[in-house]
Amino acid sequence: MTIIDKQNMRQVIIDFPNQLKVGLDLAENIKILGDFKNVIICGIGGSALPINILDTVTSPNIPIFIHRDYGLPQWVNGESLIICISFSGNTEEGLSSLKEAVDKNLKVIAIASGGKFEEIVKQNNLPFAKIPGGVQPRCATGYIFSAVTKILINTGVLKDISFEILDLIEDLKNVNLELEKEGKKLAKKIENKLPIVYSSNTFKSVARIWKIKFNENSKIPAFYNAFPELNHNEMVGYTMKNPKLKSQISKLFSAIILRDQADHPRILKRMTLTAKLISKTGIKTNFVEIKNGSLMFKVFSTLLLGDWVSYYNALNQKIDPTPVDMVESFKKQMLK
Repeated sequence: MTIIDKQNMRQVIIDFPNQLKVGLDLAENIKILGDFKNVIICGIGGSALPINILDTVTSPNIPIFIHRDYGLPQWVNGESLIICISFSGNTEEGLSSLKEAVDKNLKVIAIASGGKFEEIVKQNNLPFAKIPGGVQPRCATGYIFSAVTKILINTGVLKDISFEILDLIEDLKNVNLELEKEGKKLAKKIENKLPIVYSSNTFKSVARIWKIKFNENSKIPAFYNAFPELNHNEMVGYTMKNPKLKSQISKLFSAIILRDQADHPRILKRMTLTAKLISKTGIKTNFVEIKNGSLMFKVFSTLLLGDWVSYYNALNQKIDPTPVDMVESFKKQMLK
């Protein structure tokens, strides 16, 4: 196992809870004061994933929008707080957003591990949270989540939840090795399958990140959706009549349902019934019971479990989970 995991992603996952404290500390004094009407957080890929989590576990005083694209939304104005994030500091979409914010003289804060982001920050004397590098962007969720949270606390957009994050660190450390065992078992159950991850709307962002971790860690296609919406469209796709296709699908896919017993009773019923219906195609459903605790603990412990499942899924294929060669190759070709 150690030989396959050449960059020791296992240790990165084990150390993840510590990122939460580091992120808080790095953003301790980062803020811009103003009478803001909204927050626009610009980021893409791994740099944007923590913002979906933020949206799940917090209740900001003003709307927060995630901008996963070049530049800025057309409706942006002086009443918007802009936060630009690029883990490497060189992501072209994030750079275009940061440059446009500077050109328009908007209130902007930057988060990165260095790169061209840091150069622009120094040239324009911008508030800057410099996070540690050395890991893949998708593995830096703790740094970015806590840094953005602290910035929003400092600007008055969020109530102070720093103490909740600090409590979360120890709670995650206490269950992480247990989650590893659980993840290893689930990875074995879905071996040689393509995962379809379902959840309630509350945990939709978590399901999305599971899907992404299967893509990047396990190097396999994966899909996600949420109840109750999928019962009004996607599940009809399982009623295929072509016997050859039906046979292929049953051998290819495996469903995973992230289930919280605190979900709406009708959602829980939908989960059970959906699993029963899709089983008629031969597709097996694995239920993942979300652990009890605060919403923040539920979200982050389930995210960690997804890390472990995708990690061991990679190792079962004898694949190093860390590199994303296709992404790096694509970026080089875009520069030509």
